[in-house]
Amino acid sequence: MGGGRRVSGPGAALLLLLAVLAAGPARPGQALQNVTAQLFGAEAHGTLAAFGDFNSDKQTDLFVLRGGNELIIFLADQKEPYFKPRVKLPMKSLGVVITSVVPGDYDGDSQMDVLLTTRTQSHGRDELSLFIFWGHNQTLDLNHKTMLNKTFHDEPLVMDFNGDLIPDIFGVTSDSSKPQIFIGGNFSWHAALDTQSSMHIPHSHAFIDLNNDFTADLFLTTSNARSIQFETWVNKDGNFSKAGKSKEIPSGVVIVGQSVFADFDGDGQSEHLLPVCEDQACQKSAIYLTKLGLDQWIPVLQDFKNKDTVWGFVPHQTDKATSEVTFPITLHIGDYNMDGYPDALAILRNTSGSNQQAFLLENVPCNNVSCKSVRRMFKVFWELSDLNQIKDAVVATFFDIYEDGILDIIVVSKGYSNKDFAIHTLKNNFEADAYFVKVIVLSGLCSNDCPRKITPFGVNQPGPYIMYTTVDANGYLKNGSAGQLSQSAHFALQLPYNVLGLGRSANFLDHLYVGIPRPLGEKSIRKQEWTAIIPNSQLIVIPYPHNVPRSWSAKLYLTPSNIVLLTAIALIGVCVFILAIIGILHWQEKKADDREKRQEAHRFHFDAM
Repeated sequence: MGGGRRVSGPGAALLLLLAVLAAGPARPGQALQNVTAQLFGAEAHGTLAAFGDFNSDKQTDLFVLRGGNELIIFLADQKEPYFKPRVKLPMKSLGVVITSVVPGDYDGDSQMDVLLTTRTQSHGRDELSLFIFWGHNQTLDLNHKTMLNKTFHDEPLVMDFNGDLIPDIFGVTSDSSKPQIFIGGNFSWHAALDTQSSMHIPHSHAFIDLNNDFTADLFLTTSNARSIQFETWVNKDGNFSKAGKSKEIPSGVVIVGQSVFADFDGDGQSEHLLPVCEDQACQKSAIYLTKLGLDQWIPVLQDFKNKDTVWGFVPHQTDKATSEVTFPITLHIGDYNMDGYPDALAILRNTSGSNQQAFLLENVPCNNVSCKSVRRMFKVFWELSDLNQIKDAVVATFFDIYEDGILDIIVVSKGYSNKDFAIHTLKNNFEADAYFVKVIVLSGLCSNDCPRKITPFGVNQPGPYIMYTTVDANGYLKNGSAGQLSQSAHFALQLPYNVLGLGRSANFLDHLYVGIPRPLGEKSIRKQEWTAIIPNSQLIVIPYPHNVPRSWSAKLYLTPSNIVLLTAIALIGVCVFILAIIGILHWQEKKADDREKRQEAHRFHFDAM
């Protein structure tokens, strides 16, 4: 083929290195490494229940349940094993089984407390009691707790109902058919919403902005005699009002999984994703998408066939007699390859056998007519060697193990013991010239005057909404958005921060917006904008004071990626190469000068004769 121009010398080496750096992203199958032993040592067992920075050291800790009646907090450390069981909360003496864990600052003292939902063996699954263990000096005291004076029919949604950035507890209690709210800080009960709908169990309520005004709205999973429905209650001036009619589930659906929310198509608005089964045995599974104001459901994954084997979701076991922890059909969202489009992890079962595994669902461009309106779809990545080796998986989620902005994977599987599960951690060694920004929004209850002078990095604040705009590598406008801790029930396992992929553009973020909930009667939106944010950085936003966004502060921490190192190596290599060439040319020139001097000396000697 003609028309090209051959490049040699140092320019060729530089172009070769740049070509390697600009090569397409590595496939996920080559990018996972099992690091369970380095992280947990011999302690890799239990049920992963929640994440949070318990000791405010800017490293996320793990909340693990063991034996049904013990909570263990694994604190992140700098030495192996990197997660150590430092705080233990045994509940055996109370005669209860722990069903969920929700960390948060429920009294507004800027220290992390822990909410536990529990049930007794005798009451089955109908009555849930709530305990709040109060954090003090980075520990929990079994005797320093509050038991709420009402029981719940289902696990509660932790949200900021009144906009004071102290988490509140939302749910249906035993003494009312309508949702109640337990206000954090002053510990009072109030009627939450004037709705006639019955809340579905298990619910997948969410507290997230659905109409692009940077104020979190309330999404409810309800049910009637015929089927499950979804309601959106929009936050207008701090007051929740129902938006439109209830939305029906897609036609032909028999089993409904947990609703999740993500900016699936990168348009800056959150979409509603719904995993479902279209038959009782889940041999025909699908994932549908919709958004506020959109009437129809759009299928974004219907092909669950790998070669001759059909896979499907695992139906939720609802046997009230068993004490074993069960997991509903759930997608856990995260941008695995940092391309700006969130991927998902799901548990699938071989419909012709009993094999049950975790699979990565890649967010890829749409290739069929059914999803062309959103331009994106999920594709099951079947060949992930380290992920495929974990048998009998029950839940899988994303987690930034090394705090480097790259989302790794944690899988919980059966097989450790009758009461406990095994924990597996897979490091994401994904290497590509893709960038990210990691954002965490704190409570903003204090700034420089925090108790013990410790900034409350670990308060797990529900409700903030983040959006960015930038320009991609082709010069087109690119958006991305996410809500922080929008769901808390039924092992939602959401991270207390958001990692937003930026794709392969190394441009500064033109704009990054952060919005927080606002109290009743406040018409102005609590939103602040930052410009020219450096890629591959972590932004910690402190919204203090809440009602003066221009006074909010943001701390920026750079997280250099491997591409910076590769670029430095390439630059040093080219410099060494050029210096070597200069040295060789200098040596050749010196040899020529010496030879010329000898010839001159010889000619002078001959003339003298």
